[in-house]
Amino acid sequence: MRVSPVLLAVLTASAAFGFSRPVDAQTPAALQRVENTDIATIADPSSPVAVMDGEATGAMQGSSSADAPPSLVVPTTAEPETFPVDRLAQTPVPPSTQPPLQPGSPPPGTQTPDQGQPAQIQIDGDAPGSPNIEIDEPPTTPPPSIAPTPTPEPPQTTQPAPEPRVLVAEVVVSGVEGRSVVINGVETPLEQIVYDAIDTQAGRTTTRSQLQQDINSIFATGYFGNVRSEPTDTVLGVRVTFIVRPNPDLRAVEVRGSQVLPQSVIDEAFADQYGKILNARDFQQGIETLNQWYQDNGYVLAQFVGAPQISEQTGTVTLEVAEGVIEDIQVRFLNEEGEAEDEQGNPIEGQTREFIITREFQTQPGDVFNRNQIERDLQRAFALGIFEDVQVSLNPGDNRRQVDVTVNVTERNTGSIAAGLGFSSASGLFGTVSYQEQNLGGNNQRLGAEVQVGERELLFDVNFTDPWIAGDPYRTSYTVNAFGRRSISLIFDGGEQEVRLPDEDDPNSIDTGDRPRVRRLGGGVSFGRPLGGGWRASVGFQYQNVAIQDEDGELSPVDALGNQLSFSGTGRDDLFLFQASASRDRRNDPIAPTSGSFLRFSTDQSVPLGQGSIFLTRLRGSYSYYVPVNFTNFTDGPETLAFNVQAGTVLGDLPPYEAFSLGGTDSVRGYDSGELGSGRSFLQATAEYRFPIFSIVGGALFVDFGTDLGTADDVPGSPAEVRDKPGSGFGVGLGVRVRSPIGQIRVDYAVNDEGDGRIHFGIGERF
Repeated sequence: MRVSPVLLAVLTASAAFGFSRPVDAQTPAALQRVENTDIATIADPSSPVAVMDGEATGAMQGSSSADAPPSLVVPTTAEPETFPVDRLAQTPVPPSTQPPLQPGSPPPGTQTPDQGQPAQIQIDGDAPGSPNIEIDEPPTTPPPSIAPTPTPEPPQTTQPAPEPRVLVAEVVVSGVEGRSVVINGVETPLEQIVYDAIDTQAGRTTTRSQLQQDINSIFATGYFGNVRSEPTDTVLGVRVTFIVRPNPDLRAVEVRGSQVLPQSVIDEAFADQYGKILNARDFQQGIETLNQWYQDNGYVLAQFVGAPQISEQTGTVTLEVAEGVIEDIQVRFLNEEGEAEDEQGNPIEGQTREFIITREFQTQPGDVFNRNQIERDLQRAFALGIFEDVQVSLNPGDNRRQVDVTVNVTERNTGSIAAGLGFSSASGLFGTVSYQEQNLGGNNQRLGAEVQVGERELLFDVNFTDPWIAGDPYRTSYTVNAFGRRSISLIFDGGEQEVRLPDEDDPNSIDTGDRPRVRRLGGGVSFGRPLGGGWRASVGFQYQNVAIQDEDGELSPVDALGNQLSFSGTGRDDLFLFQASASRDRRNDPIAPTSGSFLRFSTDQSVPLGQGSIFLTRLRGSYSYYVPVNFTNFTDGPETLAFNVQAGTVLGDLPPYEAFSLGGTDSVRGYDSGELGSGRSFLQATAEYRFPIFSIVGGALFVDFGTDLGTADDVPGSPAEVRDKPGSGFGVGLGVRVRSPIGQIRVDYAVNDEGDGRIHFGIGERF
């Protein structure tokens, strides 16, 4: 309790002389003149204020919307019976033009720089059967609003009357007996916090507005859930009692409606507040920490709603969050102009079936919207290769706390027929006719057929692929194909010494007959499935009928030296192969990677059936690694160091045509295809520096190395030995890369370790 020293002196004098001043007396000359000492002048409830008593609080317990905070009033205690009723008459107060006050906020124009907007603690301790305390806080993510156009106020014709003032004899704080908090390491009584927050002081005058500002200032400290002022008249002026109710101690925080927010994150956000008197300011900072966690983890629609509840008995605060649960996912087709309707107003109909798109989305109805996951879903949908564009738009759901996701897709032409001429180091000059359909029946199934005729090859291939078997939860794909291929074998070609088929016209010559050709007819089926972490596995079965032929298609089981060209010795073999592979792709771009890695293992196991009864096991592995660098600033574009290592071996039976071939465009550049060697095992390594030159043109510097590891003699007939292939070698060179509609065209010039230089052509990067 604080008493003015001036009033204390007057009180002493009055007691000595048996004299007391009337209640409506004037203040001493040292104090401001009091216009009206009637207590009703500062207890007028028609003034807008920001607190609620026990009765009003009980009415607000059912409020759960932060969008419409209640308007609160300060009730006054009953006037002393010494005052006649006519002195309590209220002067009408015109309606306020200011918006309703938010809980815990001072009226407009009265905020001090250090006063924030803490959440108000509303305590209803007087309402029976209501053990909870509501914490009304402003929405953490308020919707955008448009400020109204200011309307000029009409000119005032009369000067408003000054607000009545009364003399304050005493200021008392009630309700905080013995309670204190630690601020900056110093224990501070709650009573002192109240005194520091208010401007009303004993010995000075005050007004109704001043008391309102004091109440708001007490709320702004964040430690109190209920504040009201109770002015009473005394002989020497007005005694102002601030009756406050401190918040309870915070023991725990629970979040209702959360699917993704871990309790550990909640406890970490409020750990420093547990066991202390709940402070609305600090509590709001904890809520902001949770909001930031949602944003950082991609849950961009999450926001806290409603009025948080705190149990007075347990000290547990219950928050309610709307995380942005997805109510439905829909697909909308757009035309090339981005419109969803045609000229007649009809919705654009797409060829693709909707489930083909939605099954690429790991996001499902009932999940919480996550921006990061949606971006990955869009990438998978776009990677199908049947859309020009894929985007997502959001719309409110039937439940206003949920959202509908609309996937907007623009389809592309998926069918093509092509014919053309080409040249490659392995095939020479060739012509091709092909047909491709990537979205057969709107199911994203692929059908392809190709016929190629060239100097060294004649082939056809028909294949069908379903990238995702309908109804399979593991994204299993399958491919069925039938093929026929007849080509000059790289195993039996090249080298310093040319060995061909026997020449009927010159039986003693080894290099004047036809070149051996390997004809393969067969088909197969394979199944693939992603395994997670970038891994993918596949298994399959393939049958091949292999024949060694001359130019006219006649069987030729041996070469001019009498070396066996087939495993059975008849010139015809059967291969029944079970195939399996596993790969891990961590490249940033499968077409033109600049970072990441790619790892692949494969094995073929033959079953000894048919001609030759071949039983072999082929093992092969490849690893590529990409490092972004910045060696030059010649032009904009990525620079990359790319490395590749390959190795393989064959165990068991080995038909000569199944040996590993070294040299050529996709092996060791600087050598012709198959010229370096062929063996039962091999090791091959490449290093490249790739850099941009300008626009669509890039360059590369490279070095290749390959070796048969000394296994040339382990191949039946020793085809590499009789043709005098070196078995090991390297090549260095440079190349040009040109981006084109058919893919990246690669032109390389390389010089091998024997000093010979060659030009190599190809499509796409070497690896």
